[in-house]
This record gives sequence, C-alpha cells and structure tokens, in this order.
Amino acid sequence: MLKGKTAVITGGTQGIGFAIAETFADNGADIAIVDICPAEKAAPAVEKITAKGVKCLSYQCNVADSTQVADVCKQILSDFGGVDILVNNAGITRDNLILKMSESDFDAVVDVNLKGAFYMIKNFYRPMMKKRYGKIISISSVSGLFGNAGQANYSSSKAGIIGLTKSTAKELASRGINVNAIAPGFIATSMTTAFQDNEELKNTIPMKRFGKPEEIAQLALFLASPMSDYITGEVIRADGGMAM
Repeated sequence: MLKGKTAVITGGTQGIGFAIAETFADNGADIAIVDICPAEKAAPAVEKITAKGVKCLSYQCNVADSTQVADVCKQILSDFGGVDILVNNAGITRDNLILKMSESDFDAVVDVNLKGAFYMIKNFYRPMMKKRYGKIISISSVSGLFGNAGQANYSSSKAGIIGLTKSTAKELASRGINVNAIAPGFIATSMTTAFQDNEELKNTIPMKRFGKPEEIAQLALFLASPMSDYITGEVIRADGGMAM
C-alpha cells in the first residue's frame, strides 16, 4: 500500500510511534525515525523495521529545537531522496494543576508537542509542494477536544495541533497534500502505565478498555494511503467512544 514511499515518524522508537513505523514498513514504506533518544537506544527499533525488508534510519533530534529539526530534515531528504509522509507523533507530559504548574513545564510540553510539529511541517513544506504530493498526520488527543484537569499544558498543545492541522490543510490542499490529525483516547503505552489498571477510568470509556497502539497505527495507515486522498483537514477520534 505504501511501496516506494518514505515516511518520517517523530517519537518513533516506542509506543504509538513505533507501532506506526512497523505498520508502514509492513506495507512497504521506507522509514526515517526521529527521536530524542541516542542511536544506541533507537537501534532495536531500527533493526526490527529493517528486518521487514525496507530501509530504516534513525536520527537523534529534540523536535523542540528548530535548528536541530532543520538539520535533521535536510539530512533525511539527502539520505532518502525525498519524503512522502510525515507523522508528528513526538510528545511529552508534565501534568499538574494550573495552580502548581510551572511556566517551564507549560513551555516544555507546548514546545515538544506543538512547536515540534510546526518545525517538522515547516521543513518538509516546500519539498512536498514541489512534488505536489504528501501526507501529513499529526497525533492530537481527546484532551485537545474537551480538556482534562491537571493537563492544561498537554490539552493546550493538543488543541493547538488541531488548529495547526486545519490551517496547514487549507494552505496545501491545492498542491495535492493531505493534512489530518488523529485524536486518540487512552492508549496502552508507557505514558499511561499508571492508569491501565484503573477500572473506574475504564468505565468512562464506552468500549470499557484502553486502545492498542496498533489500532492507532491502522488509522494512520489509512490516512497515509491513497484511500484517504479526498480527506483533508480532519480530526479523527480513536478513543473507544470517550468523546461522543
């Protein structure tokens, strides 16, 4: 489905990002993983992807640093000869009530989750325009749709992803570039380990369970494939019905 395509995935060494990388590789895409972890820690992910018969390289980068992002994107374009798909998945949390939340914790989350996506889009904007083709998928959250107590920074960053997605979609639609967002609910990853045995929380989800990273990856595959060629500017929830 993605044979001959190159996909860049931020935060691609674990969790949802790695599930997306695996799924895209299973469908023929070459993979560039951008992650803050050093090469030796990214190596297991790269080995698993490469074993699927596709090209996979990792790049250490703090997406909150515009200079690092520019350098890495330039290197990816050189190494792969172009980019067809961008998945903005890198994200962090620094949860606290607003009363106790520091300015630095607010800034850190917005810088990685929102500005990081902006920097990645900005650096691949022109190459995709020249090709008149591209798929940009950003991972938002249901927290960006209805907010969450103790997550003013995270919810703000994920709400910002929605605005960024819609604005970018309007700018690039005439160039054949699709720009969409996914808003997951509670997904079973290392980020939600502390909540996964919370039955009260599960009962707030109509489907009564956390989602799997692979379920988000399958939606990302749809948005990265030709099946979504007439869909742009959308935010698709994958939350077991939480935000109905």
